[in-house]
Amino acid sequence: MTQDLAPAPADLLTPAGDPAATAPRPRAEDGPDAKTIVGKTLGYLLLLIASVGLLLPFVWMIISSLKRNVDVFTNPIQWIPDPVVWQNYVTIWERTGMSTWLFNTIFISVVVTFLQVLTGSFAAYGFARMRFPGRNALFMAYIGTLAVPWQSFMIPQFVMLSNWGLANTRWSIILLQAFGAFGVFLMKQYFESVPESLNEAARIDGLSEYGIWWRIMMPLSVPAIAALTLLTFVNTWNDFLGPLLYLRSNNLWTVQVGLRTFIGQFASEHAMIMTGSVISVVPIAVIFFLGQKYFVEGIATTGVKG
Repeated sequence: MTQDLAPAPADLLTPAGDPAATAPRPRAEDGPDAKTIVGKTLGYLLLLIASVGLLLPFVWMIISSLKRNVDVFTNPIQWIPDPVVWQNYVTIWERTGMSTWLFNTIFISVVVTFLQVLTGSFAAYGFARMRFPGRNALFMAYIGTLAVPWQSFMIPQFVMLSNWGLANTRWSIILLQAFGAFGVFLMKQYFESVPESLNEAARIDGLSEYGIWWRIMMPLSVPAIAALTLLTFVNTWNDFLGPLLYLRSNNLWTVQVGLRTFIGQFASEHAMIMTGSVISVVPIAVIFFLGQKYFVEGIATTGVKG
């Protein structure tokens, strides 16, 4: 019969004098050291201070929208309105064309955002996947337009659109912002992170380049599309100079231009300005919170090669 042998203890199998036998082993239950705790605490404290500094102007704007006009710039600052003037949010709809301004702003922002995503993603696919002579030089020249300020060519642009009969129409703003180098750059960097093997397999299956762009690249680029959508929508919504130059009729004004009516030659209605600003910020805040996850993911993964 065979006799089962019990395993030898670990200390008997360790050679005598082995440093590994006497060295203390790290314990998994040991927590972070004091330096790590202090570093994290300071980091969170700095983030908290930065957050307060960032949010303080918005809090002051909301508080000022509930004050009388004479109480907006009191010294010291009155953080709790007394009295609370909720009537400001009713008066601004009664005295102004806020509904028309909001409609114009929403219409222009939605159309511009749609065209930016469409044209930007289509051009980005060509730069990322198509091979043609001078591709890199053309892309660098196109991206180089980001360094040219709009103020340097806005007068020739205005003359050109006026000659086309598009001045004082919404389509002037839409045409100006329908194409953007930043959107092409953002989408191209994300497209390059998609494996080329997916495109090759689709071509073998008989899918055209248009089909690859629409049925493969676009569904895989939802985070980048969300980031581009949010950035474009916010920039178009907050644009002031473009509508100020091209939209002269008050029934075409956007919210940002309409708020200018509260600024007079000798006095300004700051309470109404703050009320209108709060109304204009609410849609942007809602859209940002709804798309925050995709926005952060799209920005974080842009430029990561697959």
